[in-house]
Amino acid sequence: MIFGLLRANARTFHVRPLIEVLALAVVYFAAGRLGLSLATVGGNVSPVWPPSGVALAALVWLGPSRWPGVLLGAFFVTWLTGVPAPVGLGVAVGNTLAGVGGALLLRRAGFDSGLGRIRDVVVLCAGAGVLCTGLSSSVGPLALVLGGVLPWHELGHAVWVWWVGDLMGVLVVTPPLLALRRPKWPRRWDEAVLLAGLTTVLGATVFFLPGAAASARHAATFLLFPMSAWAALRFGAGGASAATLAIAAAAVAGTAYGQGPFSSGQRTEDLLVLQLFVAVTSVTGLLLAAASDERRRAVEKLQLLGTTVRGVHEGVLIAEVLAPGSLRTVFANEALGTLVGQRLEDLVGRDPCDLYGTQDPELTRRVRAALLAGEPLCTEVPLTRKDGSLLWSEVLLSPVRATGEDITHFVATHRDITATKELQARLVAAERVAAVGTLAAGVGHEINNPLAYLVLNLESSVRHLSEVSLPGTREALTGVRGALEGAERIRLIVRDLQVFSRQSDQDRGLVDLNALVPPAVRIVSHALRHRARVVEEFGPVPRVLGSEARLGQVLLNLLVNAMQSISEGSPTLNEVRVRTSTDVTGRARVDVVDTGAGIPAHVLPRIFEPFFTTKPTGEGTGLGLAICQQIVRAHGGELEVRSEPGRGSVFSMLLPAAPVQVSTPSRPVPCATLPGTRSRRGRVLVVDDEPRLAQSMRLLLEPYHDIVTTTRGSEALALVAAGHRFDVILCDLQMPETDGATVYRRLCAQAPSQAERVVFISGGAYTAESRAFIDNVPNRVLEKPVRPEVLMATVDAALSDGGPLMEPEPVAAIAGGSRH
Repeated sequence: MIFGLLRANARTFHVRPLIEVLALAVVYFAAGRLGLSLATVGGNVSPVWPPSGVALAALVWLGPSRWPGVLLGAFFVTWLTGVPAPVGLGVAVGNTLAGVGGALLLRRAGFDSGLGRIRDVVVLCAGAGVLCTGLSSSVGPLALVLGGVLPWHELGHAVWVWWVGDLMGVLVVTPPLLALRRPKWPRRWDEAVLLAGLTTVLGATVFFLPGAAASARHAATFLLFPMSAWAALRFGAGGASAATLAIAAAAVAGTAYGQGPFSSGQRTEDLLVLQLFVAVTSVTGLLLAAASDERRRAVEKLQLLGTTVRGVHEGVLIAEVLAPGSLRTVFANEALGTLVGQRLEDLVGRDPCDLYGTQDPELTRRVRAALLAGEPLCTEVPLTRKDGSLLWSEVLLSPVRATGEDITHFVATHRDITATKELQARLVAAERVAAVGTLAAGVGHEINNPLAYLVLNLESSVRHLSEVSLPGTREALTGVRGALEGAERIRLIVRDLQVFSRQSDQDRGLVDLNALVPPAVRIVSHALRHRARVVEEFGPVPRVLGSEARLGQVLLNLLVNAMQSISEGSPTLNEVRVRTSTDVTGRARVDVVDTGAGIPAHVLPRIFEPFFTTKPTGEGTGLGLAICQQIVRAHGGELEVRSEPGRGSVFSMLLPAAPVQVSTPSRPVPCATLPGTRSRRGRVLVVDDEPRLAQSMRLLLEPYHDIVTTTRGSEALALVAAGHRFDVILCDLQMPETDGATVYRRLCAQAPSQAERVVFISGGAYTAESRAFIDNVPNRVLEKPVRPEVLMATVDAALSDGGPLMEPEPVAAIAGGSRH
């Protein structure tokens, strides 16, 4: 229980602060007794007062809250001299106020006890030393005079001596005590020992050696300044304060015993004059040490900055402002020299605008304007390397006000954005290609509608002309058949465009590579025929599982590359051969062989790298072969190349054969049926937003069936909702407002039997939604333009699949359409 109370009391009264206060009181008392040994005014005022330095260092180190230690020490050291207790208390209060005031002032000023800054030395000497010691030098002597210890006529002299003593205590004792808080031991002990020995010997010689002339001793005193400077420059504030303390101790001891250059027999005056010497030595050493530390830190910071700037990957240039709008380069890092391909010596001393002025005079004007206005500038500039090659750099020009007012320098950072600019150009080109693909799909859809009714009308004309035997009929029939052949060529071109312009590769199925070659060849044949002859060599090749559009894109790109490797002018001497076969492992193989210039050996390993191209800027993106390889690998295959400069190249696309069990749903392809063999007459609804196409289908089918036409999907739904039933509904897939997919979904909900009779006619599914609908719907889908015999056979097949329908009474008229 007793030990518990002791622990509780210890925690309550904070034992450590109490010990610190008592220790401070003891040290202060000891230093005070030492100072009073040199008292020169009434036995109570000394020109040497170490306790003032002890008090300030302790309160800075431990905190102002330890002031009772100063009060106790000052009281007892004064009281023991025979001074009455009230007088001793007044003196102690003055000393305590000086210590506390100095500690608070230093804390308020952001004082660093390491004395590594000039401002810290100034605050310590001028603030805590000069001002705050004025409190103790005013209160203490006044208390002694009021207590009758000193006569009034001694007050002024006592204040002067007291203030000098306290000031010397702060300047000489406080710095080495503060240095002990964070000691920095010398790295070179041999130099430190040498310095201490020389200082000791010189101090003893100056202040204790008897027999020397006074003039010689005064001259020898100046030899102590180099010792102080040596300590300050080599060992910092700690070394300077230690040297000053040693010199001051020798000087005070020698002068007190009547020795040294400052001894004249008047002890008080001698010590006061001596303090001037000590003050100069202390302040000079501390300022020199602080200046050295600041310079060292500045040099280290500058070295770090220089190393950092030199080591950064971006080019850095610093230019000095010579006159408004005139610059001179004073620094350039290695990255900038590497960037522009020049030596640093060639860059320094030049006008930085010379780097890009020849490429972009407008930029030079903008830079000059920014210089005159003192504004930052961020822009992209072309730079010419020393070898003549061009690069793009992003330049950030920033003004620097080194003096705080006028702009003295400009800093320019250069970042190489050549690859970024090339990437942007290639992405623009890729977007342009994608836009062309989308445009081709849309154009194909728009061409299919007029092409469809053109083909139907031409077929109808051929049929009717064949039944007529009039003069000139044969020539007319020949002309119509020629027009029909031209329309068929247009149909093939549009179909090929639609195959190669699809933007998605999700529509995977069985692909016949032999069927994929002719469309690709037809697309490039117009440009290729001026360079080489095209040979198609088909062999047995297994079907592959993949995207017809993506694989067609690969084949088309390989053909274009083959074409570009052959110069124009000798089509009979050059050849591009497309060969299909099966390799020894059972894979499908497509070879594109050309007799072009070939690929150099050092270029061959890089041809599949993205954005690598040997073509001039603006003529190639470097994406073609990289995309081809990506597509082939996505299909589980490989794209190989063999080439010999001057003898051509062979690109081989190898794809794994599709598993035997994989099959794709095939839509029934109706066979053409002659008009005389048709099974029965049916009711057919034609829904197409192109009136001429609907009219052409009506003219083709009406001799054999009852036809109702409409140009809007909503009208078709209204007919079914009104009770009309049809054996076949020929419905266009792409229509405004209500498209074919919407018509089908609503028929599934309202009249499922009618939904089964829908046959879709598509002008080209160029959206993901329309392609997904075509892939999933179980109904027949015909591609525009539909050949007449295919359309008629499809209607007959649909009539054969379903039984006769119960027909309502004929209506006289149908809004938006006609009934026949």
